[in-house]
This record gives sequence, C-alpha cells and structure tokens, in this order.
Amino acid sequence: MNQLRLATRKDMPRVLELINELAVFEKEPNAVEVTVKELEEDGFGPNPKFKCFVLEADAIIEGIALVFTRYSTWKGEVLHLEDLIVSQNARGKGYGTQLLNAVVAYGKEIGVKRISWEVLDWNEPAIQFYESKGAKVMRDWDVVQLDENGIKNYLNNI
Repeated sequence: MNQLRLATRKDMPRVLELINELAVFEKEPNAVEVTVKELEEDGFGPNPKFKCFVLEADAIIEGIALVFTRYSTWKGEVLHLEDLIVSQNARGKGYGTQLLNAVVAYGKEIGVKRISWEVLDWNEPAIQFYESKGAKVMRDWDVVQLDENGIKNYLNNI
C-alpha cells in the first residue's frame, strides 16, 4: 500500500538520502551540501521556502517531489519542480507519475501559470517520461548558474 502526502520535518533525513541517491545517479556524488537541519529549517520554519511531496510504500519513503514558487516576467507566478526523485529500487511502479500528478494538481490549486523544471540531456528515460506526460522539453535553452565561489568572484570583480 502506498501513500502520497506532504512531507513533515521528521521526513527530512530520508529526503536527504534520496537527494544523495540522485546525486550519485547524476554523477555528482559529492555535490550535495544541504543538511537535514537546513532542510528542516527551510521547509518548516516561519517562512517555508519549499513544499515537498513524499510517496511512501510500505511505510518507507520511496519518492519525493520538491517544489517552490518563483516569478516569471512573461507569465507571472510559476511553480518550479526542483527535483522529482524515485529511489532506484522503486522505479517502474508508477511512483513518478503519482508524484508528478500531485505537483501538477498543486500548481493548479495555487493558480500558477506554468510549472517548470530541468532534466539532464543524457537522462533519456526521464525525458521520455516527461514528454509522455505532455511536458515540452526545451532543448535549445541552457541552464546558467553561479555557485558560491562564482558569486564571490563576481562580486570581487565589480
């Protein structure tokens, strides 16, 4: 039996385990810097920065979808899906679809104009999954980021 629900503070250790599992899958095993404490504070403090849906199967969290709102100058308020993660040993059971369904329903509930996320260009199973759900994968856009060192270097050079 599985259950889809909003995450609670006590779920954050397992959420972080799944985030680390994704990092290994994406060939970035040492890239995760966030801690359980930060997830707890950022998701459940006085001004929550995200919502997280969890999917439990037999009382074990096997998937998450972490979202937050942002603002598009073209569309207005949009929902950003930061990560949709299903544990590797639980894939192929429809959990990703259930999580994406929850994200889309939540986006409609709060009235956003768009839901957006990124996918690695080599992750063909994920791309096929998203396209099968009607998502448009915009292959002509590149993600641009400044990490902490980039921010520091940028500011030191202005």
